[in-house]
Amino acid sequence: MTTFRRRVAEWRFPFLRRAALWVPQWFAKVAVLDAPLEAAMAFPPLQQPSFLLASLKADCVNKPFAQRCQDLVKVIEDFPAKELHTIFPWLVESIFGSLDGILVGWNLRCLQGRVNPVEYSIAMEFLDPGGPMMKLVYKLQAEDYKFDFPVSYLPGPVKASIQERVLPDSPLYHNKVQFPPTGGLGLNLALNPFEYYIFFFALSLITQKPLPVSLHIRTSDCAYFILVDRYLSWFLPTEGSVPPPLSSSPGGASASPAPRTPAMSFASYGLHHTSLLKRHISHQTSVNADPASHEIWRSETLLQVFVEMWLHHYSLELYQKMQSPHAKESFTPTEEHVLVVRLLLKHLHAFANSLKPEQASPSAHSHATSPLEEFKRTAVPRFVQQKLYLFLQHCFGHWPLDASFRAVLEMWLSYLQPWRYAPEKQAQSSDSQPRCVSEKWAPFVQENLLMYTKLFVAFLNRALRTDLVSPKNALMVFRVAKVFAQPNLAEMIQKGEQLFLEPELGIPHRQHRIFTAPTLTGSFLSPWPPVVTDASFKVKSHVYSLEGQDCKYTPMFGPEVRTLVLRLAQLITQAKQTAKSISDQCVESPAGSSFLSWLGFSPMDTNCSYPANDLDEMGQDSVRKTDEYLEKALEYLRQIFRLSEAQLTQLTLALGTTQDENGKKQLPDCIVGEDGLILTPLGRYQFAGQMVALCSRNDFLGSFCRYHLTEPVLANRHLLSPVGRRQVAGQARGPRLSLRFLGSYRTLLSLLLAFFVAYLFHVGPLLCTLLLILGYVLYAMAMTVLTERGKLHQL
Repeated sequence: MTTFRRRVAEWRFPFLRRAALWVPQWFAKVAVLDAPLEAAMAFPPLQQPSFLLASLKADCVNKPFAQRCQDLVKVIEDFPAKELHTIFPWLVESIFGSLDGILVGWNLRCLQGRVNPVEYSIAMEFLDPGGPMMKLVYKLQAEDYKFDFPVSYLPGPVKASIQERVLPDSPLYHNKVQFPPTGGLGLNLALNPFEYYIFFFALSLITQKPLPVSLHIRTSDCAYFILVDRYLSWFLPTEGSVPPPLSSSPGGASASPAPRTPAMSFASYGLHHTSLLKRHISHQTSVNADPASHEIWRSETLLQVFVEMWLHHYSLELYQKMQSPHAKESFTPTEEHVLVVRLLLKHLHAFANSLKPEQASPSAHSHATSPLEEFKRTAVPRFVQQKLYLFLQHCFGHWPLDASFRAVLEMWLSYLQPWRYAPEKQAQSSDSQPRCVSEKWAPFVQENLLMYTKLFVAFLNRALRTDLVSPKNALMVFRVAKVFAQPNLAEMIQKGEQLFLEPELGIPHRQHRIFTAPTLTGSFLSPWPPVVTDASFKVKSHVYSLEGQDCKYTPMFGPEVRTLVLRLAQLITQAKQTAKSISDQCVESPAGSSFLSWLGFSPMDTNCSYPANDLDEMGQDSVRKTDEYLEKALEYLRQIFRLSEAQLTQLTLALGTTQDENGKKQLPDCIVGEDGLILTPLGRYQFAGQMVALCSRNDFLGSFCRYHLTEPVLANRHLLSPVGRRQVAGQARGPRLSLRFLGSYRTLLSLLLAFFVAYLFHVGPLLCTLLLILGYVLYAMAMTVLTERGKLHQL
């Protein structure tokens, strides 16, 4: 006790000396003369902590960062919770920044070890899950202190629900909503110290301003990213159990767990819970937690806060509204945000896969299962799946069409492959062939069907609008195709679709079932619903819970998606040819194109750059990578959708037929047949409008076009049969381009004779060709004039 009083006096003395003009004389004497601790604790409760807070605020201006952290460690060790609880909100805000984003705090999102090694190591040691800051949290936790957190800074759907006096579905908010004394605005959540700390930590990723692009900061090297990883490893361990709280209090390890809802039966999980979801806030239930929950309440809280703050920005109703092209975005995630979420998903897969084999399935659930093992089995489907799906849907539909989408893509692919984070993961074979996806993952695929199918279709729609000549865009197509081409994965997805599309009428005992979204209330320790052995019912429940009862499902292996895949395959083939042509232009000698450039027909580009993509960043190596990515992606798509070689060959031959208004090649209107693409009647005359416009001109150009673009009736004037004449009369009399004369023997013999005569007069083939073209142009011009005069005489 003497040591403690001495430390108190040593720490307070500099501040008391600075504040001697206004601090009561008797208080200064008590502090300097080392009076008994009981006398110090007898002061008014609001006065003494205010000196501590004022001194710490002054130190933020006058002392360097390392010294401030050392002082904080001493304060946390020496002062009782009664004094520390006053500085706690200020300290949390000074570390993670203010909720309005004005104060940046310690700026953990920019703090890197290789740039600021001293500050980095001090901050990481102070904020470590076993460090001084967490010790302060547990110290306050043991005394059951509460701290107000403004509802206005919560994610949009949660904030709207609470402001409408409707209790959110997550148990994280139950028993915490506090009404203001005068009613109206100013709603707060009453959080315990651990919740308050994690709320601020999680929200600092969202509320702080995005990092400037000019800083070139690698997210995975920053203190915030590494702290997230440490907290996940500590509170969601893949081996062993959660370490007990670090507290000097004898009962600190189990004191004051997070408020929880009563242990309620989940026998009706998946059925109607409208009254529960729409329960008024004033009817919040009292805490009646199972004592066994003390073991994992911090793990539950950490996961719930991360999911709510990072993913719960879109509700099902908001998502449906966002399908409108005129909808305005309410929240836009950043690339850094997505990378942190991916870290969370990867760890959750590892956390769930660390279950013992005999406890992995719901049928193995028993009362003997530890709370942590039960938590591993149920955390993702109960809290993560729905919010992640809506988050991904928004990203796929609203993210810019640039290379930054790679972060969203990898987050999605990480969730789709839980087997990558399983303990029994094996290395790939020496021939680099992907290993077969075990049948044990079929339930995961089926219960996450929309994550695979609907988001794959969303990616197809994005890929069809991107420039696949860019190596970064080509890489994204390759990555998706490679993941879905893993052996046995496509078969499992197709099996899940068959289960969903299975008709209900053929199974009488399921005709009257209602598929609704599962509620997310209750403790993780609440009984898991009875095992549903009906796989079709489980898949339908999953789809309807994420999309609603009126959803329109488009099968991934149906004709509509297959058409999109063929379009993508066509674009891939076209992009390969474009990349090759760009490469050829770069390797050609300047003299090869100097003549045409001198004539002004093709601009000379000494940099060989292509403004629509990033091929000019890496040169020939970039072209090689693009071709490699696209070639493998095309092969993977062929495997996934069982495309025939004839279909791919047809796509290759069809390239270069037309151009759209942007100058990019595309196919005319066509349908998918057994042997590839087939032109429709519309496709045969799809660009006839331009010919009609040219032939309608009243100038010489119009006359010239009318002479060459032969009308169908004139082209078929040799048909003398009455049946043939009726068919011709019924055809459209629009213009068309006929090149049949080039295939006639008469034309070929005439050209050979012309080249032979030119050879006799020592005229080269190139000059001969130019003379022939010039002669035909003069002949066509003369015939155009004569034809127009003949029509005038006929009139």
